Amino acid sequence: MPMLGILMLETRFPRLPGDIGHPATFDFPVRRRVVGGATPAAVVRGAAAGVIDPFVDAGCALVAEGASAIATSCGFLARWQRELQAALPVPVWSSSLLLLADELRSACCGVITIEAASLTAAHFEVAGADPATPVEGITPGSPLHRTLLEDREQLDFADARAQVLAAAARLLARHPEVDTLVLECTNLPPYARALRDATGLPVHDVTTMLRERFARLAAAAAR
Repeated sequence: MPMLGILMLETRFPRLPGDIGHPATFDFPVRRRVVGGATPAAVVRGAAAGVIDPFVDAGCALVAEGASAIATSCGFLARWQRELQAALPVPVWSSSLLLLADELRSACCGVITIEAASLTAAHFEVAGADPATPVEGITPGSPLHRTLLEDREQLDFADARAQVLAAAARLLARHPEVDTLVLECTNLPPYARALRDATGLPVHDVTTMLRERFARLAAAAAR
């Protein structure tokens, strides 16, 4: 059976079930490899081309270990989708932002991100998505924002849930036409159910994308 390789940032913050790094999130073969020195702040706020080199090396190692596709644990790596795909001989699914140009291209999507100020038009353009896609971020300086970007060891679940719901409420207040929500951050899927319940809208994230794409990959391999 095919195996998914996941390039992980070097982090210590808690990962809840549903997070891309939690061992129980996926029910198919997964191998994770931590990219040394790739901190959340460096990847989210970094723009230098050299940022991606260690990811390419780790991706090559995962392919050598049998990975049939490569994913990443940070949606901001969409910025380097082309470089990763050019360097690796298997499909690369760097970010849930890829959904905007593929599976969700006919939907009116809004994106919830960990840091709106750092999610630029370039991230959308490289992903093949409309750079005018509505975006709302987690409140800067909130406990969730600081836990993820400062890589803190404590996670306040109640605050995190409230922050995600508040971001969605702000997004929908500004863009009532949005009919589908996409979570950029790979650490936000644990709150997707609460978000669906609160908004009544479909919610997509890196885990829903990877399940669908991996299922297609496995089906093709079985033919």
